[in-house]
Amino acid sequence: MMILSDVISQTIIFAVPLLLVALGGMFSERSGIINIALEGIMIVGALFGCLALQLFNGADQLCTIAPQMAVLIAILISALSGAVFALLLAFASINLKADQTIGGTALNMLAPAFAIVLTWSIQGQGQTTILIPTWTRITEDALGLKSTGGFFGNLIFKSFYITTPIAFLILILAIIVLYKTKFGLRLRSCGEHPQAADSVGINVYRMRYAGVFISGVLGGIGGLAYTIAAGSGFQSGVAGYGFLALAVMIFGNWNPIRILGAALFFALFKIIGSYSYSIPFLPKFTGIKNADYIYLMLPYIVTMIVLALTSKKSRAPKAEGIPYDKGAR
Repeated sequence: MMILSDVISQTIIFAVPLLLVALGGMFSERSGIINIALEGIMIVGALFGCLALQLFNGADQLCTIAPQMAVLIAILISALSGAVFALLLAFASINLKADQTIGGTALNMLAPAFAIVLTWSIQGQGQTTILIPTWTRITEDALGLKSTGGFFGNLIFKSFYITTPIAFLILILAIIVLYKTKFGLRLRSCGEHPQAADSVGINVYRMRYAGVFISGVLGGIGGLAYTIAAGSGFQSGVAGYGFLALAVMIFGNWNPIRILGAALFFALFKIIGSYSYSIPFLPKFTGIKNADYIYLMLPYIVTMIVLALTSKKSRAPKAEGIPYDKGAR
């Protein structure tokens, strides 16, 4: 039962960054801009968020009195830094009409190099890991609750971070904004038929900037959420989670509820890979050298298989990846 609670808890924790980043990619692509740069946005968001946490860790009074307030400030810093980095893609794609895939790939190459240089300049050459303070986790003691232990205590509080409720709140807001507001309707129209949107007075350039900006905000938060969940500190990368989030977005067919299901699905396979030796019914491959890597590859293998089987049924926004020309009809 304890293993089951661990698997469920860790699945939710690792689904959170996938959910956030995939929702960010959804807003960008719904506006008509392909955002391949989600990996780089995650790295930049995690970098500045972790630097903020490290800075707050030196402010003992703040960490003692209001640790979750410090985490919230770090989340806001991650969101802002991710948004600023994403605006580089927006400028290249919208103003310069550059190839969006190439622009996103360039940003993905820039982000880890920038993270290493900045980390070295702050911590010293060769010191690439930014450690995460232990007070980022929400415990029963922090909430003034009596420790219960058992299945539900282990399920809820063993790995409980403020990013989890924030992610589900963002999911609800994303559904409302996308389907229940004028902004969401205009954003979707710019990704489907920008010329028609322009003909009724919608500023397509502005809406596409807004879509990419939102993707940067959510991608930055997702980068910090992943780093906190991993628990080993920030090491100038997010282990390909940005690309996995792209797969989640496609598998979720650019729909928030389906993206949630896809995020949980892929996160489950990641946790199965991590807990493979604790799950009794899984084969152990004892005769194979470095057999643990077989299960660590599981989420990425599942991603390729799922995308191969479902890609024909996916319906991307019609105008995504096509630079908007105001004079074209």
